[in-house]
Amino acid sequence: MELSISIKQKHNSYVELIQFTDTHIFADQDQTFDGIDTAKSLKQVMDHARASDWPPDAILMTGDLVHDPSPLAYERLAGILKTIQQPIFCIPGNHDDPHVMYQVFSKESINTVKSIIFSDWIIFMLDTFLPGTHAGHLSEDELSFLDQQLATYKTKHALICLHHPPVSIGSPWMDKMGLQNPADLFSIIDKHMQVRAMLWGHIHQEFFSMYKNVQLMATPSTCVQFTPKTNEYIKDNQTAGYRCLKLRASGKINTEIIRIGHS
Repeated sequence: MELSISIKQKHNSYVELIQFTDTHIFADQDQTFDGIDTAKSLKQVMDHARASDWPPDAILMTGDLVHDPSPLAYERLAGILKTIQQPIFCIPGNHDDPHVMYQVFSKESINTVKSIIFSDWIIFMLDTFLPGTHAGHLSEDELSFLDQQLATYKTKHALICLHHPPVSIGSPWMDKMGLQNPADLFSIIDKHMQVRAMLWGHIHQEFFSMYKNVQLMATPSTCVQFTPKTNEYIKDNQTAGYRCLKLRASGKINTEIIRIGHS
């Protein structure tokens, strides 16, 4: 598997990205996630993005791409994504099967590389999948790759993407399913001053915090939303959404959560 790819951005002074996350596509088109048709919802989110925030330099998809990790579910997702001409980069979440994901996407021109290199930025797509649990873990290989690449690309600003949150989000039931070894990740970030932000999915809600000078961000799902700061799962009445990011050559990040109009 190719580890890195270089992309020529449209604008010299910034990179434009869109993050879609937690798409939860089913193999069975009649199945829903708590009453939401996830494929229909994803198409509505994509249509909204295409009407107002298009074209980005790349699409980032940060895990739980499917709900049941079968080849058919990934093929259904690939069929939805094939209308997008821009590069798409994916990482697995706890509902995914990385092997099946890589197998299907390798035939569909959907990227699963670990780093994306632009003129002033490098974006890391880290795999936090841990078999047998909904929690996440960064392997020694993932951590070593991150550390080595940050040392190699010292002059580039860095954005780190993963599926599982590396910090508490204030919902005990979700915090149990976060990243199990966040200290290993933060120890690397502390060594490399060019890291500007971390971005994830998993929690189906908007989140923003800071770690020193690093922005910590999570993004709503393209389907079902989770009510923030709860002890157990409660479906939120917020609508599906996505995140737009503008990564500037200076290292500054302009970002916005966009919600679509359906309920």
